Amino acid sequence: MLSKYKHHLWLHLVILIFGFTGVFGKLIHADSYLLVWYRVGIALLTLTIFFAIIKHKINIKNKQTFRILLVGVIIAAHWITFFESIKQSNVSIALVCFSSSTLFTSLIEPFYFKRRIKPYELILGVIIIIGLSFIFSFEFSHYRGMILSIISAALASWFTVLNGILIKENDAKTISYLELISAFVTVSAVLIFTKSPTFESFSIIKSDILWLLLLGTICTAFAFIVSIEVMKKISPYTVTMSVNLEPIYSIILALLIWPESETMSAGFYAGAGIVISTIILNAYLKGKELYR
Repeated sequence: MLSKYKHHLWLHLVILIFGFTGVFGKLIHADSYLLVWYRVGIALLTLTIFFAIIKHKINIKNKQTFRILLVGVIIAAHWITFFESIKQSNVSIALVCFSSSTLFTSLIEPFYFKRRIKPYELILGVIIIIGLSFIFSFEFSHYRGMILSIISAALASWFTVLNGILIKENDAKTISYLELISAFVTVSAVLIFTKSPTFESFSIIKSDILWLLLLGTICTAFAFIVSIEVMKKISPYTVTMSVNLEPIYSIILALLIWPESETMSAGFYAGAGIVISTIILNAYLKGKELYR
């Protein structure tokens, strides 16, 4: 049985690892720009070593290079706004609001894939907005973090849809590697223009080193490689349904680590329940369409 379901176990391990991303975002003291710079840099170095070991060659069509690099800029903005949302609020609020990416995907995807928006997508979108309004009304003191998380969700939906187009003509490993390079250059440019390019401006405290190494290697490079491998054996529907557990994993982890600051109001959990349930329902309906 273990052999039969090993790819499903790997998938849930990856989702649990992604759930730790928010936790590391709170543990790391460096500001969001510096955090993302180190995360991408460590992930790039890790993947470079890995690709050298497996002798993976970076081959890309010239006409696609600019599009891939542009997606890397969007990814950089997504990560910065995501981690800043955690610093402005907490892990629970940031992850639930980030779940609104389902709503943005339902609006963005039809534009790029030249299809009409389905009625149930609009209905579920309205329900998600209602759930978020619950959270806003009960946790308004964290409104900056909520807004940043929703912006991050919109950016995540955008680059996910764009990658769905790019993957049709390019290798997934190559796309992700070039996007990481673009994201690293983007954040480096921002840091250079906003901070004096000195050693002190890029320095971090000792306790951040371990968390950044784990974030860059395990939560980024390792999780990326494993997620590609499991998708070769597991249906897109199963992956989509399982990924919806990420905010639940993150909230549970945050509650276990910071029970005082992460315990929220009843209104928050009501809104979170509405949002997460709607996302799971959306994945279920997508699955019925896929296997109809």
